[in-house]
Amino acid sequence: MEIPELSWLAIAVMCGAVIIASVITSVTGMAGGILMFAAMSIYIPLKPLIATHGAVQIFNNATRTWYLRKHIHWQKCWPFIVGATLGTVVTTVFIAEYLGEFYPLLLLVGLTIYTLFKPKRLPDIKVADKHFVWVGFATGFIGITVGVIDPILAVFFMRDDLSKEAIIANKSMMQAYTHLTKIPAFIYLGFSFIDAFELILILSLAGVVGAKLGVWLLDKIDNQLFFKLMRFTLFLALIKMLYQLYSLL
Repeated sequence: MEIPELSWLAIAVMCGAVIIASVITSVTGMAGGILMFAAMSIYIPLKPLIATHGAVQIFNNATRTWYLRKHIHWQKCWPFIVGATLGTVVTTVFIAEYLGEFYPLLLLVGLTIYTLFKPKRLPDIKVADKHFVWVGFATGFIGITVGVIDPILAVFFMRDDLSKEAIIANKSMMQAYTHLTKIPAFIYLGFSFIDAFELILILSLAGVVGAKLGVWLLDKIDNQLFFKLMRFTLFLALIKMLYQLYSLL
């Protein structure tokens, strides 16, 4: 599970992608992680890519969370943290070696389709605060097996009872923690974060720049436009996931 030697051009391309991805995530609530993952996959094999992407996303999301910290709902985040920890541990120790990407991805596609295309008479997926423990478990599970967790969290934050700042703040907090759980998980699975430290540091600094710019832009758009952008980026994520499912058949 090693990263091949990278040229400065490759690193520069990935830095640019990280900045753009961070801006997009700050403004739309998602899709940036998928863009970042796709750009990094050009140069890094899948298994070390999931670990490296997760480490970069810790700093990226933590920066965004800090800028919007007054909008954090801890009554949602604490149960999520418990669930994400359990989901990551169970998947790492008992499931990761035996379960491929297909079924977790299929579950994620189903939730996304419901969120985007459900008839108006059907309810949004509005999870009670204490039940975010199950959202955390599912996110920890999918984070280890698939890598990208933006879409599953977006499903549970596509709701009209939260401001755009609250959605970004809490989603970023949850993403940061889920990616943090990947560090001991991937050490257990054989990845050396020390060997990848320089690359992770460079990409993380690019993410901090993008998060700062994105939070500034978030303040300039209204709630209606924000939700339209969020639905559009979730639709793009769905197309990407359907392509992944097709390639796994």
